[in-house]
Amino acid sequence: MPMPLDDLSDVPDEALLARYAVGDRSAARALTLRFTPRVLGYATRLLADRAEAEDVTQEAMLRLWRIAPDWRSGEAQVTTWLYRVVTNLVTDRQRARMRRPQAALDEAPELADGARGAVAGLIEADRMAALDAALALLPDRQRQAVVLRHLEGLANPEIAAIMEIGVEAVESLTARGKRALAALLSGQRAALGYEDEGTEP
Repeated sequence: MPMPLDDLSDVPDEALLARYAVGDRSAARALTLRFTPRVLGYATRLLADRAEAEDVTQEAMLRLWRIAPDWRSGEAQVTTWLYRVVTNLVTDRQRARMRRPQAALDEAPELADGARGAVAGLIEADRMAALDAALALLPDRQRQAVVLRHLEGLANPEIAAIMEIGVEAVESLTARGKRALAALLSGQRAALGYEDEGTEP
């Protein structure tokens, strides 16, 4: 019998996947609520395109549902497997982009009226846009490592499993990515409002 969602919040990922495999729809809903925001955020950072990221997220979740009956406990964490699938789907899309002419950026996305309204909200939006723009300039593998480590908060061994490389390679990619980001953002401190913080008027 399906359990209420509130009762599933502490159930491990693998146990939920096993429940889904035998027909527990509440387990599928709990996994969807647990994973979709993280997967979508990761894909969006890598692709810099929300619509493409949503497509990747949907495909990754479909693949999770398809593999559920054959899932072998203990081989990998569900999150590790899911991030690896997303990484591969993103890589496929990036390769496809390189084979077709790149579309020009016609206009920046508009901020929702009254969403945060204040100057602080605009500054934060500018900072996130600058970070996203700088991330987009990194080589793909550096961007993946930096996003997984510093935005998704994963540990290096899990990142190594997701990217299918060694831990030392993850450390190297992350360090190079952070240096590149610092260089890309260094000239924008004043424009992004950092120089005024902590100073007296």
